[in-house]
Amino acid sequence: MRPYDFPPDLLRDQTAWCSTYRQLADGASAASPTEGRPRLLELSARIADHPFWRGSAGTPAARMDLKELVQRNVHSATPVVRRAG
Repeated sequence: MRPYDFPPDLLRDQTAWCSTYRQLADGASAASPTEGRPRLLELSARIADHPFWRGSAGTPAARMDLKELVQRNVHSATPVVRRAG
C-alpha cells in the first residue's frame, strides 16, 4: 500500500512529464525540443497547481513519493537505452 493515494490525473500528468523528459534527454525522435520543452512546462504547471497539494497530504515528502513512484513505473516499463561512449 502506498502512503499516499494519488489521484489518477496527477499520476497521469507526472508519468507524461517523466516520459517527455526522458525522451528529450535521450534525444528520442518522438519529441523534438520545440515540442517537448513547452510540454514539460505545461505538465509542470498542472502538477504543481493540482488540488491534491492543497490538502493535508500536500507535503514535500508526498511530492517526492509521487516522483519516485512514477519513475519506478516508467523505468520498469521502458527499456533503458545506453549510449556508447
